[in-house]
Amino acid sequence: MQEVKDTVRAMVRIGYDGRVHKTFRGHNAKGRFENEVRVLKYLEEKGCDFVPKVLEADPETLKLVTTNCGARVEHMSEEKMKEVFGKLEQYGVRHEDAFLRNITYNARQGRFCVIDFEFATLLDEQPPSQEATLPAPAA
Repeated sequence: MQEVKDTVRAMVRIGYDGRVHKTFRGHNAKGRFENEVRVLKYLEEKGCDFVPKVLEADPETLKLVTTNCGARVEHMSEEKMKEVFGKLEQYGVRHEDAFLRNITYNARQGRFCVIDFEFATLLDEQPPSQEATLPAPAA
């Protein structure tokens, strides 16, 4: 396997078969793992074809295996980056880590793709109601 990233938060390797192996670690590793799996499965259900597909997800080891979305992009205008990340919102997802490091180029598809969804937000999820936490009025 080729090591692509080894940080406090994750180790990412690409297997000889091209699959991406990401192991979560560090602060809130379990929560970040669960969020990335949830968001990627949601995007797959919505038919989004410019993000990785989940192939395996092991909650015991916090290891995620996905399809490969191409090579990292080294240069891109701010306008183009906003466009790429903006397309996700059409599928109901805000990336929340919208930086160049999370954009790849898939030569087979001839398009830019987005990776790393551990901090992403599903836009149709409503935050808990404030009313539920307020005390009942005194009689």
